[in-house]
Amino acid sequence: MFSKILIANRGEIALRVIRACRELGISSVAVHSTADSDAMHVRMADEAVCIGPAPGPQSYLSMPAIISACEITGAEAIHPGYGFLSENANFVQIVEDHDLKFIGPTAEHIRIMGDKITAKETMKSLGVPCVPGSDGGVPDLETARKVGEEIGYPVIIKATAGGGGRGMKLAKTASDLDEAFSTARAEGKAAFGNDEVYIEKYLGTPRHIEIQVFGDGKGRAVHLGERDCSLQRRHQKVLEEAPGPVIDAETRARIGKVCADAVASINYAGAGTIEFLYENGEFYFIEMNTRLQVEHPVTEAVFGVDLVKEQIRVAAGYPMKLSQDKLTLRGHAIEVRINAEKLPNFTPCPGKITTFHQPGGLGVRIDSALYTGYSIPPYYDSLIGKLIVVAQDRPAALSRLKRALDELIVDGVDTTLPLFHALLEEDAVQTGDYNIHWLEKWLETAEF
Repeated sequence: MFSKILIANRGEIALRVIRACRELGISSVAVHSTADSDAMHVRMADEAVCIGPAPGPQSYLSMPAIISACEITGAEAIHPGYGFLSENANFVQIVEDHDLKFIGPTAEHIRIMGDKITAKETMKSLGVPCVPGSDGGVPDLETARKVGEEIGYPVIIKATAGGGGRGMKLAKTASDLDEAFSTARAEGKAAFGNDEVYIEKYLGTPRHIEIQVFGDGKGRAVHLGERDCSLQRRHQKVLEEAPGPVIDAETRARIGKVCADAVASINYAGAGTIEFLYENGEFYFIEMNTRLQVEHPVTEAVFGVDLVKEQIRVAAGYPMKLSQDKLTLRGHAIEVRINAEKLPNFTPCPGKITTFHQPGGLGVRIDSALYTGYSIPPYYDSLIGKLIVVAQDRPAALSRLKRALDELIVDGVDTTLPLFHALLEEDAVQTGDYNIHWLEKWLETAEF
């Protein structure tokens, strides 16, 4: 087993990894920017190293600084968390070139799944169902028009290297295609340095269903059911739950086996998530995230596993503890993402926390790096915490979530807490009768 792990991240996910290390008896190293010198992950780790100024490219995205921090502290492995360098294949290669261990999949698998076209082609070859669309990239507008006519409108144009909703444009009719195509290419070029795009059939009322998989890198893999992440704003998840309200046990076993078999066949190592659009009983692959997901706690809650510990064990060369026949789903879990943002426009709202009180009680978990007196810096993502509840069924989980939200106090900055108080009063949320477009339509008339 590793004796020391460096966490190349910040905030709640850095704390999450530090806690797993502590329970495994592994020393932890926190890295931080000058803006994060008083952050909770810095306080909680066994060691801390400042790796640069506040802007991400000069600190958390600085590969030389992170490698140097490993050399200074004697860390043997790096856990990337999510975001930042977690899905950067070049970084993984550099880590390995320095005789360090990256806690995650190989650079090759990250490259394959990081390119949307290659990922789709790979998954299709492995028997994973995909959305109808172009065969690879679409080089010009004339080709785009042909594809649009072949698969039928509406269609969505996506940047090959895209993510987080950037480089995605909808063309409802043929007359919309020209502008959508050029805009998607321009956004892809500006955001990712790559203007290649592809086209897919646009599904009208799908849900967002994702399958958690885990592989040992030696041809064995399992699935840990699904998460429903259909409540989204601008392609960003707001609330996630497991299991999905519309997925039955037979469907779960079927699509789960397809996904587990796919990643096993390529010798995938560690945690991964295969994301689908789900409509009229059919699954359509959209992407695979080759890392731990923000919403991993809901899966941990209903399966009683620690995904981070398992990541560390497999990376250290130990046999995977997870086996499909022993993975039993129990209860229902829901997570809400709490951001430091001002409603109704979701404007980032950094500032000093004057009061922070966590909810408690049976089945309540909060992953957050906040504390009273902490100043949220303006340089990073606005996520400040995740509230997770688990209960025997979905109605009980919703009731527990409402109670926990009532207990949670975050004063000093605006947050998205009012959004969740309001959502829990909606019949569609209570019944689970919504799709990926529901939240944005609801927000058009919502008042906070």
